[in-house]
Amino acid sequence: MILTSRKERHRFYKFAIVGAFGAVVDFGVFNLLKALVGLPTLPSSVISFIAAVLNNFIWNRLWTYPESRNKKAGPQLIQFAVVSLIGIGIRALTITSIERLLEDFFNRNQIALPVDNHTLAANLALAILIGLVMLWNFFANRYWTYRDIEVHTGR
Repeated sequence: MILTSRKERHRFYKFAIVGAFGAVVDFGVFNLLKALVGLPTLPSSVISFIAAVLNNFIWNRLWTYPESRNKKAGPQLIQFAVVSLIGIGIRALTITSIERLLEDFFNRNQIALPVDNHTLAANLALAILIGLVMLWNFFANRYWTYRDIEVHTGR
């Protein structure tokens, strides 16, 4: 579908742009909670994810899938949230393990950067998972939340 349809590729690009802005929200809230509030990685990640999901739902409804505004926002938000909850499950189950692996790698290889290894590892783990969860979110939302939107198969 995405590879063969210009309209669907365009939707994917819009979804990715919205996701990029969501990532800014995600990283901003994540680092604010870790650095200023002192929350550990997992709760900071959960809260920042929720902020990003709300941002993404609003922008995807308004811009990526404007046709979806014919559908009531409440049920659509519930579907979007369910997809996102699965995404946060993927993220929550893996972020601390990936963070630990990356931090161990940086410490073993004595990589000296202007940021401490723990902060670098936490942010890199978050970046990896944002990419993976974005793919999950796009396809799950396209085929469930926005399934009533016509799929364009032509060029």
